[in-house]
Amino acid sequence: MSLAGLRDELRTYRRFVQGLRGYLRSTLTSESARDVIQRCQEAREENFLRLVERGIFSYPKSPYLPLFAMADCSFEDLRDSVSRNGLDPTLLALRRSGVYVSFDEFKGRVPIVREGRTFYVEAHDFDNPYLAADYYVESGGSTGVGTRVPHDLNHLAIQAAYEFVTYDAHDAHDIPCVVWRGVLPDGSGIDNVLRRARCGQVPQRWFSNTSPYDFRPSQAKYSLATLLTVALGRAFGKSLPWPTHVPVDRPELVARWVARALGEAGGCLVLAAASRALRVCLAARDEGLDLTGAVFRLGGEPMTPAKMAGIEATGARVFTTYGFSELGRVGMECSRRREINDLHLCDGICALVPHERRVDGTEVEVPAFNFTSILPTSPKILLNAESDDFGIIDQHPCGCPLSELGLATHLRQISSFRKLTGEGVTLVGSEMIEVLENVLPTRFGGSPLNYQLIEEEDDDGLTRLVLAIDPSVQLADESAVIDTILESLKQSSPMADSAQKIWRQAETFQVRRQKPMWTGRGKLMSLHVQKRYEQRAR
Repeated sequence: MSLAGLRDELRTYRRFVQGLRGYLRSTLTSESARDVIQRCQEAREENFLRLVERGIFSYPKSPYLPLFAMADCSFEDLRDSVSRNGLDPTLLALRRSGVYVSFDEFKGRVPIVREGRTFYVEAHDFDNPYLAADYYVESGGSTGVGTRVPHDLNHLAIQAAYEFVTYDAHDAHDIPCVVWRGVLPDGSGIDNVLRRARCGQVPQRWFSNTSPYDFRPSQAKYSLATLLTVALGRAFGKSLPWPTHVPVDRPELVARWVARALGEAGGCLVLAAASRALRVCLAARDEGLDLTGAVFRLGGEPMTPAKMAGIEATGARVFTTYGFSELGRVGMECSRRREINDLHLCDGICALVPHERRVDGTEVEVPAFNFTSILPTSPKILLNAESDDFGIIDQHPCGCPLSELGLATHLRQISSFRKLTGEGVTLVGSEMIEVLENVLPTRFGGSPLNYQLIEEEDDDGLTRLVLAIDPSVQLADESAVIDTILESLKQSSPMADSAQKIWRQAETFQVRRQKPMWTGRGKLMSLHVQKRYEQRAR
């Protein structure tokens, strides 16, 4: 690291220490949490315009400036449109005029191409230039080089307010809490611990699927940052839990802790990814443990009927959230849900408009989610940024506490059209396609037409990634193929390394000797995930 880079790192740590003290000294109440949400809702358009004026139109390096110029839209035009038509209609009009970024453009993997013009961008070009980052995480999934995302404690505090009201709505506030999420560079663990602490309910235990004491050169700074955060929190008067390594294949350790907490307090809140929560419940079933009174607050991957049934069979309750590294938690489950994954959009934090787009290699069109940052504390500036997710967006009165605060937009049936998700970690298509089309044929023979990855659920509801290999490919050892995939991910980035460790522990990958499946248009999709959206397109 250069001297300038070291100085930047030291400034970040100093800001974090100073900010963490104030963050932990102030805890939310029901009244203050509702007040935060109401202020965000009421100042939604004002906050958006302030962010865009400073972070785009006053920032010469913004990748959005050329797009606004091509759309012949000045800041004054934008402000007038928001005032006259409202924010969401304005964003839809901008999207149709070419002011948007695709998922790969936003990640800096491909240049922005509009009307024959090409603009080269990198992922950090979308960082909020006026945000003094308190700490950094890597975005979830195996994304090649890994995307560093700045995190702001003020932004985390606002998310905590939305969570506070959601916990209250689901009767999951004043009970012991355990977190089973990873340590840095996976930000899900520390974010959950800090948001819960802001709610005045510090988790009693933090189980991490990856080791918090990994001091290899590529991981040491992350382990030190994790441990430093906990130490500082304890020094500032909050008993933040030290992370304990519990691999994905040892869910019985979590199940036993939950059962003990239920026996002592009559309730327990578990913060985990959906597949990990299901593993806890299957372990409880095998050991004869009754989890009645436990509440699982899930995220990281879509909840499915099979996963829901497996969790509820133990007597536990479930509610879900929705989010991603670049914005944090943006969806909270309705306490009067109509179906699984009926979520309220936190539209004081972000805006969301759908845009029909064809899924590569199919004839199917899906309403892709396009997100826009609202708050000046947003880590990244998103403006109609495609997230690779889609679903149903509607507005209906439900009468739940979030609805009473003005959160009228519901999200349902959320899925990804390009990502494979299992055990709470996400594999981005472009990374896996490189392995399927280049690494495996080079190592084991055949061509890219002989390999395909298929996402399935097994009989217990656990997500499996099945590698279909054409029988014409001669293999001496099928397990060597899985080892090659995982080793390729290990070499990509610290976040990819964390992902492959989880999948290795969970035995997520399986090999099946069959011919890869072709689409109705005569194309072979290396990632066969279209079953999730083809059903909804009917």
